[in-house]
Amino acid sequence: MAVECRFYSKLADGRLKCGLCPHGCTLRDGQRGLCGSRRNAGGVMVSDVYGHPCALAVDPVEKKPLAMYMPGTWCLSMACTGCNLRCLNCQNYEISQALPHEVESYNVSPAQMVDMAIERHLPSIAYTYTEPLTYYEYIGDIATLAHERGLRNILVSAGYINPEPLEQLAPLIDAANVDLKSFSDEIYSRVNGVHLQPVLDTLLALHRADTHLEITNLLIPGINDDMAMIASMCRWLVQNGLGGCPLHFSRFFPRYRMSEARPTPKSTLFQARDIAQEAGIEHVFLGNI
Repeated sequence: MAVECRFYSKLADGRLKCGLCPHGCTLRDGQRGLCGSRRNAGGVMVSDVYGHPCALAVDPVEKKPLAMYMPGTWCLSMACTGCNLRCLNCQNYEISQALPHEVESYNVSPAQMVDMAIERHLPSIAYTYTEPLTYYEYIGDIATLAHERGLRNILVSAGYINPEPLEQLAPLIDAANVDLKSFSDEIYSRVNGVHLQPVLDTLLALHRADTHLEITNLLIPGINDDMAMIASMCRWLVQNGLGGCPLHFSRFFPRYRMSEARPTPKSTLFQARDIAQEAGIEHVFLGNI
């Protein structure tokens, strides 16, 4: 059942303007936002994925990746279809770039999701795999119930959201891993279909909210593996008080619309690690190697 969304407004011409993320999609009746999951249904913006996860799994928390938050524990991982990015290298494009009706899903209420975690003795629920912020209302309701029953909430996100929705969600999020795709607005626009600044704003907002924050930077050969840019990114993190946040450099493997690219040489990750440590990043981890 579709549930009414938060953060939208009605325009004079009958369209609805979404206020969840910086895209600000304006939708006529029947149209969907760029994320694919939010829709104008007769003058009401609804979420077609609320209560309909397309992926459920039990993962080690290190897979998120979170290296310094509840290590050695497992989490209930869930996702719905949809994403507000268009990454050419998407690892989960079969569900992130799909519309709700194109993928088989389950019927799971927020209360049932929390019960599922408790019955399996899992201390946390992770919103992951696609872009959780596009099913904002669903994770908000799950996360609220999870806190009431002593569970932790983990957000794995690209961080492309407007300030007000994030400010309201942040108190419910205990830990987050934000994917910082690059430190170039041009690369973000060309490879990911969004802009850099809102992601940086998200990092700062989560840090201010005392959320346990870790950052992932997937290094793609010839795209975002310029060491001068990586050094600039690391300096920005340190200068903005994020030097203590674990930074994960992750190895790229060919996928989706970048299937002809080559995997990241391991030497690239070692070089990035050295640069990050020299810049003052306290905890650097290498992934997919």
